[in-house]
Amino acid sequence: MPENIPATTPATTLPHLLENAARDTDRGITFIGDPGGSFLSYAELRESACRVSQGLRGHGAAPGDRVLIVATEPEQFFRVFWGCVLAGLVPCPLALPADPSRRQTQLGHLRALLGDPLVVVSKTAYGDLPDIGLRTATVEDLSHTSPDPAQDHVAAPDDLTLLMLTSGSTGSSKAVRLTHANLLAAQAGKADALRLGPADTTLNWISTDHIAAIEAHLLPMFNGADQVMATPATVLADPVEFLRLLTAHRIGVTFTPNFLFGQINQALAQRPAPQQEVDLSQVRYIISGGEATVTATVRDFLTTLSGYGLREDVIVPAFGMTETCAGSVFNPDFATRDLDTEFPPLGRPVRGLRIRITDGDGTVLASTDDPGTAAARPGTAEPGEVHLRGPMVTDGYYGNDEATAQAFTADGWFRTGDLGRLDSDGRLALVGRTKDSVIVNGVNYYSHDLEAVLDKLDDVRRGQIAAFPIRPEGADSEQLAVAFAPSGDPADDTAVYRAIVAIRSSTVMHWGFRPQLILPVDEKQIPRSNLGKIQRTRLRGAVEAGDLDAAARRASEVSTRFLGPYVAPEGEAETTLAAVYARVLNVATAVPATASFFDLGGTSLDVLRLKLEIQAAFGIADVPMATLLQAPTVRALAGRLTGAQGVEGDSAYDPLVPLQVTGDGTPLFCVHPGLGEVLVFVNLAKYFTGERPFYALRARGFGQGETHFGSFAEMVATYVESIRRVQPHGPYAVAGYSYGGAVAFEIAKRLEADGDEVKFVGVFNLPPRIADRMNEITFTDGAINLALFLELIDAADVEGLTTSLRLLPEAEQLAHLVEQAPKRRLTELDLTVERFTAWVHLAQNMVHLGRDYEPSGSVARTQVFYCTPLRGTKQEWLDNQLRHWDDFTRDTNRYVEVDGEHYTLMSPQHVGTFQATLRRELARALG
Repeated sequence: MPENIPATTPATTLPHLLENAARDTDRGITFIGDPGGSFLSYAELRESACRVSQGLRGHGAAPGDRVLIVATEPEQFFRVFWGCVLAGLVPCPLALPADPSRRQTQLGHLRALLGDPLVVVSKTAYGDLPDIGLRTATVEDLSHTSPDPAQDHVAAPDDLTLLMLTSGSTGSSKAVRLTHANLLAAQAGKADALRLGPADTTLNWISTDHIAAIEAHLLPMFNGADQVMATPATVLADPVEFLRLLTAHRIGVTFTPNFLFGQINQALAQRPAPQQEVDLSQVRYIISGGEATVTATVRDFLTTLSGYGLREDVIVPAFGMTETCAGSVFNPDFATRDLDTEFPPLGRPVRGLRIRITDGDGTVLASTDDPGTAAARPGTAEPGEVHLRGPMVTDGYYGNDEATAQAFTADGWFRTGDLGRLDSDGRLALVGRTKDSVIVNGVNYYSHDLEAVLDKLDDVRRGQIAAFPIRPEGADSEQLAVAFAPSGDPADDTAVYRAIVAIRSSTVMHWGFRPQLILPVDEKQIPRSNLGKIQRTRLRGAVEAGDLDAAARRASEVSTRFLGPYVAPEGEAETTLAAVYARVLNVATAVPATASFFDLGGTSLDVLRLKLEIQAAFGIADVPMATLLQAPTVRALAGRLTGAQGVEGDSAYDPLVPLQVTGDGTPLFCVHPGLGEVLVFVNLAKYFTGERPFYALRARGFGQGETHFGSFAEMVATYVESIRRVQPHGPYAVAGYSYGGAVAFEIAKRLEADGDEVKFVGVFNLPPRIADRMNEITFTDGAINLALFLELIDAADVEGLTTSLRLLPEAEQLAHLVEQAPKRRLTELDLTVERFTAWVHLAQNMVHLGRDYEPSGSVARTQVFYCTPLRGTKQEWLDNQLRHWDDFTRDTNRYVEVDGEHYTLMSPQHVGTFQATLRRELARALG
């Protein structure tokens, strides 16, 4: 890149923009890390980018080649991003799906779409990549190359410089083409519309795979300003942290979807921030976009924070898309004109952008080229489809001519897929969408993605399920509704309720949040086009018109039958707990005092958040997990928390955890894996709702004053006694996960010896002889296995950690594992070195008990569920290890193959299929 470009010359390409920014060696990026943060000047960024650029060329990358960047940390991402730009490569940010089983499909699609792109990934995330033959390089290795600025590619303004993936379902994302000219026109338009300059330090916390993060990075560089970059987890783990960051870094401009305003309102209502922590007097703009701005929520936000110096005119509703390089329409008049609206107008387009509204026939109803055609009075313009045109608008989708053709009109306007109107001042307001998606907390979720998952549930009629958005009055974000036709008799309350619970659980595990409304309907109530396509917009209209109120009442009635009628909380403790339950479960309805947290939809992750919320609300240092698991209702838990929990230690220990207690079928008792904990069963138990109770057996030693079991036999005897207390006589059904399989076998033997019938003995991926494996597990192995199970470390780190930790004393090993763990994860688990140490010692006790265990005798039969083992192939595992169960049974065993690997058997990505298989086998065995 030539060195004689004056700093005042407007940039025509991104390398030119970086060169201009790098001239001021005092300006740059503060990356919020843990602990503290780090500063990287724009000059240092350019030098680093030159290194990465040279490293990319060393991997055979040539100008025009596509590069997938899998980097969740902003600093790593932007080093690689600029390395690509300087080399003339085309970066494409990628966020891997949380579900590992979907990653191969996603990468396979992108490999075909982008033409064998190079994949750049951090060393920590390298192990998360499925091997499909793509070339890979690590961020760390690229950064160690010697820079050679002379080889920088000379770009032209219209060159393709960035590909951004749409948020489509896995395997079907489109790649939006953006040029240097697109991106720079967008920055110029924003800077002009908001009158930004060098003093406007910008904060971004949106993930780097979103166009808003790219915008938030390029805009301050365009303005010659500083910027601050945080990760989503930094803000979402504690919404008030957003305010602290604004304060600490004297932020002038930032962006957030509307939902964060609501979360901050809620957080400050519970615990106001000290005045010395928050000073917002320097904030000029908080851009509100990504989802509809709710005026009532923003009014509350402004009122609450006025005492912290926040001006009343800082909120600017905005509209933008990936296809427009993010924000391109702004409403700075919101505070003076729109505070009485439900949803404010989004404002006027930036310089260079044109908007028009057309009807179904393509007739132009209104246009910013001629605002006077919109309406005689504000707010009366006829709505239609929103079209855009301008230098910041993409020219289409990479490698997808069909999608590009569908996205543009014959005369070259981009179809947004949104329905809107223009008022007489040329301000845009959206009234709906033509696309089948749900925007929750600023993130686009596509209906067909969830429908494909829910369509596989046993209690849902195939092809008769629809996911669509609703917005209850006063909600901070759109919410999800699901309509479905039951597969069985619609009058069967049990089947309908089980379907509702399965839909709710599967949605949480797939998308991470619960549907607000689940509607059992007749299939005729799911509207379709002449071609059979579900018309989700009509479903939303039916909900708003009250046409599906009967379905909502039906769902409420069956829930009441299984949960019991509403019982109001009594007293301060119960009232406080009910409010905590509602926040954790994100439900708008009142929480009854007598319904189980799990029956209300709580997941294993929710239990961890519940623990932290209760500790904060009641000022308690630690609420034992056993208390939450064994007293899951508001009333029972309030009794425990207010001093009625009884004697501590072994005398109070009860191994039985009732995870699901509805249904008349034979109860299932499931024994913990070798780590002793039963949270792994929480998500599984939900699928047994209305069918049979599901109890988990938890090891002794988690509670204060509890001792570890002294022998394998003592453990078995304790569990048998607790089972008989709930179910005095057979027939019985018992099962165990991994290590628990051996315990379940011994429990079944004891029950049979007492004269009872055991019709089901489930073994989840364990051979009968475990002593050899237990003798292999060292203290270090056990600690690392627990850390891996708790997601404190990555699988890719296991080998290196095993080698290095073995050289250290045991206490230092444990301290190291906790110190290097993600702080967000430690917060989620409420895990300290002391608690991790206690858990490791409990797991070690399980190992010691297993070293002396030798199976003997027999039970009638076992049902062995097998998956991919830790070592070797699945067939070798079955033939050489698992079939030894035949030596310990009197009848023929069943060996049932299931999805997943040993540690992921009941994880969110596999529990849906595992539960269906397990329930079928139980039904077969129990008749």
